[in-house]
Amino acid sequence: MKNIAYFAFVLLGLIWGTNFMFMKWAVEWISPVQIVLMRSFFGFLPILVYALFTRALSWRHVRYIHHFLVMALLATAVYYYLYAEGTTLLLSSVAGLLSGVIPLFTFGCAFLFLRQEKLNARMTLGVLMGFVGVLLIARPWASGDSAISVQGVMYMMLGSLSIGGSFVYAKRFLTGLNISAVALCTYQIGLALVILFLVTDRTGMAHITESPKAMIGVSLGLGLSGTGVAYILYYFIVERLGAVVAASATYIPPVIALLIGIFVAGEPVHTLDVLAVAAILSGVFVLQSGRRVAAQEAAAQAS
Repeated sequence: MKNIAYFAFVLLGLIWGTNFMFMKWAVEWISPVQIVLMRSFFGFLPILVYALFTRALSWRHVRYIHHFLVMALLATAVYYYLYAEGTTLLLSSVAGLLSGVIPLFTFGCAFLFLRQEKLNARMTLGVLMGFVGVLLIARPWASGDSAISVQGVMYMMLGSLSIGGSFVYAKRFLTGLNISAVALCTYQIGLALVILFLVTDRTGMAHITESPKAMIGVSLGLGLSGTGVAYILYYFIVERLGAVVAASATYIPPVIALLIGIFVAGEPVHTLDVLAVAAILSGVFVLQSGRRVAAQEAAAQAS
C-alpha cells in the first residue's frame, strides 16, 4: 500500500505540473474566469461522486458553512483565477516555476497569524532564497525580448498567497471539527462553483468547443485530473504518508512545468530560469529543514 501511495505522490506532482500548459491552451479561446468556472465544474463532479460513495457528507456540517465559504474563495475561486490571469501573461514554464513559492507563503501566513513557530536563521535563509528565485524570474531590470510581465508575476504571487493563506485558515478554524478531508473539499469546490457561476460572464464561453485540444485541456486536464483526481490523490497521500510528505509534492510541478514548456510548447529557457527554480526549491527545502530543527529544539526544551 505504501508503494501505491508513493506512486500517487509522483502522479500528483505530474498532474499539478501540467496545469499551466492546459491553462495556456484554454486562454486562447475563453477568459481566465471562464477557465476557472469550467475547471471547477469538471473537477467538482468526481469529488462529489467520491464523497457520496464514501458517505462523507452530512447535514450537520451546514453550521460551518461560513468557514467553507472562506475556503471556497481562498483555495479555489480566487487562487485559480489569479493563476489563470498570471499564466495568460507569462510563459507556461515561468508560471509553473513561480508556483513553487506556495510553501513560502504558507509559512509566512502561519508565522504571522498562528504564532506557533519561532523564526531561526535557517528558516530566514530559506525564505530569502525562495524570493531571490522569484526575483531571477521576474527580472525587473530586463527590457526588450528578455523582459517578463511584472503584472503576471504579481498575479502568481497573489495566487500563491491566497492558497497559502487557505492552509493557515484551515488549520486555525477547520482542524478539530471532525469533518473528513473529502467532505471539506466537496463543500469548498461546490461553493466556489456556485460563486463562479453567479459572477462569471459566460458570453462566448462556447468558443472553446471549436478547439478540441483546448476543450480536452480544460475539462479533463484542469478539471477532472488537475482538480478532481488531484484532490483525491492528495488526501490519499495525507492518509497513507502524512501531511508533510503530501505537501512536499509541490517540489515537482515547477520542474514538470519547465520541462513541458521547453520540450512540448517550445518555449525558450534562460539560464536564469534554471537558477531561479533551483533557488526556489532549495529555499523551500532549507525552510522545511529549519522548521524541523525548531520543532526538535522546542520538544527538547519541553522535556
